[in-house]
Amino acid sequence: MCGIAGFILKHGRKPERAVLDAMAEQLAHRGPDDQGVHIQGAVGLVQTRLSIIGLSSGHQPMVSSDGRLSLAANGEVYNYLELNEALRRLGHHPSSSSDSESILLAYAAYGDGCLERLRGMYAFALYDAAQRRLLLVRDRLGIKPLFYLQLPDRIAFASEIKALLPLLGHQPQVQPQALAQFLLQQFSSGEETLVAGIRRVLPGEMLVIDADLRIRRHRYWSPLQIAPSSLNEDEALQQLDSLLTEGMREHMRADVPFGLFLSGGLDSAVLACQLQALGAGRIQSFSVGYRGTAMAHELDEAQRVADWFGFEHSALELELDQVFARIPHSVWAADELMRDYACLPTSILAETAAQDLKVVFSGEGGDEIFAGYRRYRPTRLERWGKSLLHPGSGGFRSRPQWSRTWMQRLFGPTLSHAAAHARQPFIDAWQSTPRNWSDLQRRQQTDLVTALPDNLLVKTDRMLMAFGLEGRVPFLDHRLVEFGLALPDPLKVRGRTGKVLLRQWAQPRLPPGHLERPKRGFHVPVGDWLSGPMAARIGDLLMRNQGVREWFRSEAIADLVAARQAHRGGSRELFGLMQFAIWHRLFIDQPGQVPQPDEDPLDWIASDG
Repeated sequence: MCGIAGFILKHGRKPERAVLDAMAEQLAHRGPDDQGVHIQGAVGLVQTRLSIIGLSSGHQPMVSSDGRLSLAANGEVYNYLELNEALRRLGHHPSSSSDSESILLAYAAYGDGCLERLRGMYAFALYDAAQRRLLLVRDRLGIKPLFYLQLPDRIAFASEIKALLPLLGHQPQVQPQALAQFLLQQFSSGEETLVAGIRRVLPGEMLVIDADLRIRRHRYWSPLQIAPSSLNEDEALQQLDSLLTEGMREHMRADVPFGLFLSGGLDSAVLACQLQALGAGRIQSFSVGYRGTAMAHELDEAQRVADWFGFEHSALELELDQVFARIPHSVWAADELMRDYACLPTSILAETAAQDLKVVFSGEGGDEIFAGYRRYRPTRLERWGKSLLHPGSGGFRSRPQWSRTWMQRLFGPTLSHAAAHARQPFIDAWQSTPRNWSDLQRRQQTDLVTALPDNLLVKTDRMLMAFGLEGRVPFLDHRLVEFGLALPDPLKVRGRTGKVLLRQWAQPRLPPGHLERPKRGFHVPVGDWLSGPMAARIGDLLMRNQGVREWFRSEAIADLVAARQAHRGGSRELFGLMQFAIWHRLFIDQPGQVPQPDEDPLDWIASDG
């Protein structure tokens, strides 16, 4: 697990070492164990390393023995042992114990076809000097991030947006459509990011950049390639057991200890079961809840699962002020704006776990793969009504996070225009699905290519990597994803119950009665904090933020605060404005500032603060 960055220059110019060093500095948190720079021709590569596999022999960037290929990689290739065996038979012998070297050798053996053979979470840059081309590749599900920037003289890339900002040559600008998507749909999705000109490499995509900076895009994996299956229940249970076992066995490969985030729900409990069954031993596990709030938590359920499997468990009970003191740092860490309140406790969990560990397992992906979300099983009337009001995506992902009243009163002209297209990523994803897919499969696939990589996995990657902690997500082994998406609907949803097959697999393996407990989710009591004098103070500071004044009608903020104080809604809108104000200060007004993990968010709202 690492941070990578670099660029390819036009007309064979030599990369500037000082620029590469500056990019590496912005990614130091992702790789505190080692740092490397490699310059070859017109290409410069950077890696900051968090050592997980091949601790003493995995220095990067890596260069092939003949000097033709160079690599900077982030993530893990879980099947590197099996891949290396096949490569040895072809005469390609690893010189290190690093899983990343298997990427270099696999490309030498198979060319672009190597991507089909990699299993894992990764983003990498590979330069082929003989063909004078740079490859930028992201894993199938987008577990690991990769961004790029096209400039007149170069194309640059990095694991995080903040490492690309110094190369812009001017003050960063906000991308209107991405801002509208964040405000109304919780996150921005697709190629465009919140910073104009900086784009995402998409999940399952390879960018091929030649010496003239021309880009050819190749999608080497897509959920749309998955054909529905007709498995019966017994066959499906047998395949599920095999996939869970094989995938977890590969995910457990590490030369350092690992732990587990336990939410108290089904997904993390399944991971706990598999870790214990495959000999993980008395590993550390972690869960989080809150003091001084009426909001329910799952600390008791998590403790029960930890005790059942014999883990060394830490239950964190957080004060609200402690949680919300994470806002500035979590905005900085994420790069991208997301209205996922769970980023805040996740940040605290990550910092706690990182004191002893470099790797934790987490249950992200289980709901998407096995259809656990309530939004996957609407009533016919609900589906019909939403589809009628919001056409294009079967009524799915149709409700905006902001009320129409506050959109009309607060959005400036440019933002109002962009808001009309905020649902477009969901519509595009829905419309792309095969005709023989069910409504449920369309909902799953839409989330797989939008909410999963651009929201949920941003939280998992950035909140953890901000503290040099790697998150492993076994449910997103692409073989398990293909299996889950292809399953017949009745093996995923029956009546008002989701994850039918996973529940059947788990029931005899988990503590008695665990599956009967209601799912509460991973919530944060924002309403308890964002009220009274706090709302008023935030409102006053928002009107002193340059970004808020530019993009919103700031004269309406006082009315929003009054509505919030009178308990007439407004919490999402006010929290979103606060997030944007802090982000604008960190990424637009004064890029390069780094908040500490615990700071008063009010100190970071006003541009003149």
